[in-house]
Amino acid sequence: MQQKISLKLLPHEAADDAAIKNLIARTTGKKLSAVSGFHLHKKSIDARSRTIWVNLTLNAFIDEPFHERSIQHFNFMDVSKADKKVIIVGAGPAGLFAALQLIELGVQPIILERGKDVRARRRDLAALNKDGIINPESNYCFGEGGAGTYSDGKLYTRSNKRGDIDRILNLFVHFGAEEKILYEAHPHIGTNKLPHIITAMRQLVEDCGGLFLFNQKVTDFSIENNQLKSVKTAAGDTFKADAVILATGHSARDIFELLHHNNILIEAKPFALGVRVEHPQNLIDNVQYHCSPLQTFPGAGGLERPHELPPASYSLVEQVNNRGVFSFCMCPGGIIAPAATSPGELVVNGWSPSKRNNPYANSGIVVSVELEDAINELKKPNGKWKMENENSPLLMMYFQQMVEQQCFAAGGGKFVAPAQRMVDFSSKKHSGSLPQCSYQPGLHSTQLNEVLPSFIYDCLAKGFQAFGKKMKGYFTNDAVVVATESRTSSPVRIPRDNESLHPPQITNLYPCGEGAGYAGGIVSAAMDGERVAKQIAHTLGLISPY
Repeated sequence: MQQKISLKLLPHEAADDAAIKNLIARTTGKKLSAVSGFHLHKKSIDARSRTIWVNLTLNAFIDEPFHERSIQHFNFMDVSKADKKVIIVGAGPAGLFAALQLIELGVQPIILERGKDVRARRRDLAALNKDGIINPESNYCFGEGGAGTYSDGKLYTRSNKRGDIDRILNLFVHFGAEEKILYEAHPHIGTNKLPHIITAMRQLVEDCGGLFLFNQKVTDFSIENNQLKSVKTAAGDTFKADAVILATGHSARDIFELLHHNNILIEAKPFALGVRVEHPQNLIDNVQYHCSPLQTFPGAGGLERPHELPPASYSLVEQVNNRGVFSFCMCPGGIIAPAATSPGELVVNGWSPSKRNNPYANSGIVVSVELEDAINELKKPNGKWKMENENSPLLMMYFQQMVEQQCFAAGGGKFVAPAQRMVDFSSKKHSGSLPQCSYQPGLHSTQLNEVLPSFIYDCLAKGFQAFGKKMKGYFTNDAVVVATESRTSSPVRIPRDNESLHPPQITNLYPCGEGAGYAGGIVSAAMDGERVAKQIAHTLGLISPY
């Protein structure tokens, strides 16, 4: 028989299949020989006390042969001659998973991606990191796979009511991800492995008869009688289809402006903005795992922690001045990267390789920004932006852009980032030197209270001190604060009907994913892409309501 069991083990036990089988036998009262194997369903680490535990939920095979885990089957069809076609603008998670879902439903997807394929994209990232040269169409945000390709591959989401999370994870495994993402509490693929998975998805789309077109930046829409008749690209091409999915991500400012120009309803949306903080990973390990030097783990750069445990992460939140200050996209064993999309603007983000084996830990620490905050900043007499209409739907985008430009200027150019040691930051003290940092373009010591909006700075300064009380050792000058983390989510929302999923004015346009304001990460964006694809298939009469 198969039996679902929950176990609590020490880290060295959880890393040993024989020890797990022994515990299964003891828990069920069976002989060890009766336990033929097990499948993990969930794995999490509990480090709240001095004794660290690993919690496992598993399916044990008892008194019957063990069978390997079965991966979900997907029925991808040949759509090369399909009657129905859908244009997908953007090849990020929302666009890719919408395309895969459409293929299963017998619809031909036509993906228009403004950037390059993952291999060609690497050269543009190298030029950005080493020489400070940015390609506005091919960078950490734009290109095959979207921002998700080079932003760590975290697959954790709380959006379990928006779609089938297990299906999304199984699709990733189908295209080459490790099976452990199916059971880890906070699954993660790694920036080094994501490009191969994204490439495999594109190859499937093409093999099934879908079209995947690069260097096709959408620049205009043709709209007649509340229908989007065609889209035009900078290459001079025009594409027509039965419907258009808009999955451009949170950084496609030109698309937001295009929508506004065409009188398609968009709204300014609150988001979060702040900095990226980097600590030595061994400091975070010692704080989170309560460990003095125990055993060197050579595979992780000589970090001192029990070798069965992964590099430690953290999640922090605090209310400061009646607004939220919180960690965002924490990257253990990670790297800080330049994530701007235009010259003269500075944005930082973080990522980790699959082994998370770099000697630093970084995380966004951000502050919630409401519409009135942006209005107050943009109206300041010495402010660069002058907003005649404070109700503009692009208000938050302009505010975001303003801060990024201020940070670029403070860094001195070539995407060198303004930075400060953490205690110095909270004390408004100039840092005479900066610690080693993973950010490749380099850092420039700057008093960030003179760069960031005052309400952002004040909340961060108090927030760091509060975090230091929650995590002893966190508030330290061994940590460096790098500005600015500003692309946490889209600064606009594209309203759509809750059932039909299209805007009020255009009946065959389907905004989805992070850029439209309906997702907050790879998995939630993928689920939203699938939801939109199913709705289109229903509207086209291919499936019944779901």
